[in-house]
Amino acid sequence: MNLIYDLDNTDKIDIILDRIGEANCVLLGEASHGTSEFYLWRAEISKRLISEKGFSFVAVEGDWPDCYKVNQYIKDNPESYSTASQVLFSFNRWPTWMWANKEMIELVEWLEDYNKLLTDGTKVGFYGLDLYSLWESMEEIIRYVKRVDPTLLRNAIRAYNCFEPYNKEVEAYARATAFVPKNCEQEVIELLVALRNKYSLAINEKSVNTEDYFNVEQNAITVVDAENYYRTMIKGDVNSWNLRDTHMTNTLQRLLNYYGNQSRVQNPKAIIWAHNTHVGDARFTDMSLSGMTNIGQMMRERNGIHNTVLVGFSTYEGTVIAAEEWGAKMEIINVPAAREGSWDYMLHHEYDDSKKNIKNRLLVFERNDVVNTILDSKKDDFLYDESFENRGQRAIGVVYNPKYERFGNYVPTVLPLRYDLLLFIDSTNALYPLHIKQVKDKDLPDTFPRGE
Repeated sequence: MNLIYDLDNTDKIDIILDRIGEANCVLLGEASHGTSEFYLWRAEISKRLISEKGFSFVAVEGDWPDCYKVNQYIKDNPESYSTASQVLFSFNRWPTWMWANKEMIELVEWLEDYNKLLTDGTKVGFYGLDLYSLWESMEEIIRYVKRVDPTLLRNAIRAYNCFEPYNKEVEAYARATAFVPKNCEQEVIELLVALRNKYSLAINEKSVNTEDYFNVEQNAITVVDAENYYRTMIKGDVNSWNLRDTHMTNTLQRLLNYYGNQSRVQNPKAIIWAHNTHVGDARFTDMSLSGMTNIGQMMRERNGIHNTVLVGFSTYEGTVIAAEEWGAKMEIINVPAAREGSWDYMLHHEYDDSKKNIKNRLLVFERNDVVNTILDSKKDDFLYDESFENRGQRAIGVVYNPKYERFGNYVPTVLPLRYDLLLFIDSTNALYPLHIKQVKDKDLPDTFPRGE
C-alpha cells in the first residue's frame, strides 16, 4: 500500500533515505523553477545523501560552464571566486534565478565546508546537465586550448567562426539552417574528435589533469549536442525535447563513469535536481503519447528501477518567481489554488489535518513484484489503463501566466508510477533571486524546514 506521512520537519528525511536504500541515482524534482521550499527541501535531502550515504556529486538542470564554476569553488580551486554568492551571481544567462538565488548560497557553502574534510579525488562535485550554453562552451574550449595546447586552436577557432555571423543568437542560427543547408555540424564534430584523439593517450598515461580534460571534453560534447538541438528546435516537434533530455541523461552517465574511474571513489552516486517534467517517468504522463521521453524514464531503463529513485514535488498555492514570456523580466507571481480534480487539489483537500495544522505531506509509493513489472515494461500507454488513477499535476516553468494556468499547466499523471516518492508542500513562497532588486533582501526563515 502507498504510505502517507505528515511532512512537519526534516526528521521525515529519514523515511526518504530508508526508501532510497542502496540506489545510486536520486532525482529530485520541482513543480516550478522558482519556489523557495522546493530548493530548501532538496538541499536538506542532498546534504543527508552526501554525508550519510556517500553520494558523489550534485548534477542540476543548468549550464555546464556556469555550474563548473561552482564545482571549482567547492573544491577550493585557487582560480575560483572567493565566496559562494560571487560565483552564483556570475550566472548571467536568462533565467538567472534558477541557480543565482539565496537558497543555493547556503548549499554551496555547505558543500565547500564538507569538501574541506575530504582529500582530492573524493571531493563532492557540482555540475550542469543542460545544453543551452553553445557559445559559452565554445569560449571555454578556446580558453583551454590556448592555455594547454595551442595546436588545437585552429580547430576551435574554425568552429567558433562558423557561428559568428549569428551574433550569439541561437534562434538566428536555427532559422538560417532551416532554409540553407549549410550549418556548423561538421566543424563542431571535428573539434570534438580532435580533442579526443589528442588526449586519449595522454589520459591513459595520466600526463594531463583528468578533471580539466573532462571539463573541456564535456564542453565540446555540449556544443555538438546544442548545435543539433537548435537545428531541430525550429521544427517545433518533440525531437528537440528528446535530444535535450538524452543529452542530460548521457551527461549524467558520463559523470558516473568519470567518478567510477577515479581510483578513490567506489560505487559513485548521483543527486539530480531538475523539474518534475524531466524527473517523473514520462511513460506515466501524457508526454508519452506524443513520443516524449525524459531523464527519469531513461535512468529507470538504463540504470534499473532498484538503483534509481524519482522524487516529485507538488504545491497547492503560493507565490513563485517566473516571467510572463521568454526572456522577460522576472517577477513574483501569485500561484492560485490548484485546479479542482488535480493531484495538487486532492492532496490539499483530502489529506488536510487542520487539527494538527500540518498540511504538508510525504507520499511513499508501494513497490511490489506487480508494480516493478510495470515499471520495467516498455509499454507507454498507461495513462489510459483504467486500473490506474489519472489526474493532472501542476507544472510551472520559467514562463508562467496564472490566467491561463488551468489550460496548460497540468500534466496528466499516474502519480504512484511517475514517482517513487512525492513531497507535497501545501503553501509555497517565491525564492530569493540574487539579480532582482524589487525582491526584499531578507534572510531565509530560521525555522525552515524544521517547523519550530
